[in-house]
Amino acid sequence: MPRLREVRRSETTDPLTLQMYDHLFGDRDPVEEPGTDTGTPGDWWTVFALVPDVLRHSVQGFGLYRSPNRLLDPVLRELGQTRAGWARGSQFVFSQHCKSCRALGMSEEMIAAIPAWSTSDAFSPVQRAVLAYTDCLVYDGGRVPDAVFDALKAHLSDEEILELTYITAMYEMHATMTRALRLEFDDRDEPIVEVAAPEGFAGFDVGAAISRPTDD
Repeated sequence: MPRLREVRRSETTDPLTLQMYDHLFGDRDPVEEPGTDTGTPGDWWTVFALVPDVLRHSVQGFGLYRSPNRLLDPVLRELGQTRAGWARGSQFVFSQHCKSCRALGMSEEMIAAIPAWSTSDAFSPVQRAVLAYTDCLVYDGGRVPDAVFDALKAHLSDEEILELTYITAMYEMHATMTRALRLEFDDRDEPIVEVAAPEGFAGFDVGAAISRPTDD
C-alpha cells in the first residue's frame, strides 16, 4: 500500500480533486473501492490529493504535454517518457506509457525493444537520438556528450528539444516519486535482499579456504 495516507472522497472539498475522482472512479470512494479503467489501483490520485495545489500543478503538466501547441512529435515524446520510466525503474510509468505508445500506433516490435533499444533495428535515426538523449538525462543526470546532442539537433529544432527535455525530465520525476511513495504498480517489495543460507550454516571464511594447504 502507499507510504502516505490516501484521501477519501468525503475528506476533500477541492473542486479539481472531486472532478478527477468523478472522472476516474465514477461515484465510488477511490480509497474504499480502488481501481481505474486502465487497470491501475488509482492511488497516485488519492495520495496527491493530500496537497491539492500539488495535484493541480501535476494535472497542468499532463495538459501541457498533450497540448496542441506542442511542436514535438507525440511518438518521440512517448519514447522519451517510456524510456524514462524504464531507466528509472518505475513499473508504473513504463507500463502506462507503453499503452500510450500503442495508442499512437507504435508497433509492438518497437514497444518491446524500448528496454534494449541500442541493440534494435526497430528505430529510426531521430528515434535513436531521442532514446540516447533520454538515457543521458536519466542515467547520467543530464550529462549529455556533444555527439548525442548533435545527433538530436540534426533532426529537431531548439523548441522541440526544449519540449523533449522538459517532458522527459518531468516523467523521470514522476517515476522517482511513484517508487519512493510506493504508488500504483511501484508498490513492490525491494527485490535486492539477502537470501537466507541453509539451516546450520555457520559462515564461510574465504581467506582460510585460500590459505589452506592442499594435498599432493
